Amino acid sequence: MDDATTVIAAALDQVGARLRRLRMQRGVTLTGLADATGISKSTLSRLESGQRRPSLELLLPLAQAYHVPLDELVGAPEVGDPRIRLKPRRANGRTVVPLTRHPGGLQAWKIVIPAAKVVPELKTHEGYEWLYVLAGRLRLLLGDHDLVLGPGEVAEFDTRVPHWFGSAGDQAAEILSVFGGQGERMHVRAKSHQD
Repeated sequence: MDDATTVIAAALDQVGARLRRLRMQRGVTLTGLADATGISKSTLSRLESGQRRPSLELLLPLAQAYHVPLDELVGAPEVGDPRIRLKPRRANGRTVVPLTRHPGGLQAWKIVIPAAKVVPELKTHEGYEWLYVLAGRLRLLLGDHDLVLGPGEVAEFDTRVPHWFGSAGDQAAEILSVFGGQGERMHVRAKSHQD
């Protein structure tokens, strides 16, 4: 075997362990991953255990499901620029900029909410949310509370409580949102009055 073949074989031997570690870090089950990729549970299990060699037909759907580049799955060497360049998108009239690229676990976004007269629709879903107001004023309806937060103010809440948030006033609100779909919470260290 030549050196290139040896390097390729060694990289492929590590793919299974890398896939299993990635799935465990994300808290995804084999069943959930099978549903997301269309790859059978048994094939995924054999791939993770090294009993099946990885192929593009298997790795491409996994890279897409995990929202990671293919080279991350196969352990390609790092190539420099660590910046994440995720594209903003529009959702319900808002501009949403993802700040994390991995599904599962905590997700972070910058959200720009235009000043608009809308009828709030309270929603509930699994998870925990943390909001930080960067600019403007944010109106947060949470259960029986109707709050207005300004720049530098933070709110965190269980999303199973009926909630809605939008711009308050005649300017857009810019916020950072960190959301944990499985109820993960931000751990924020606040300064005491003695500090």
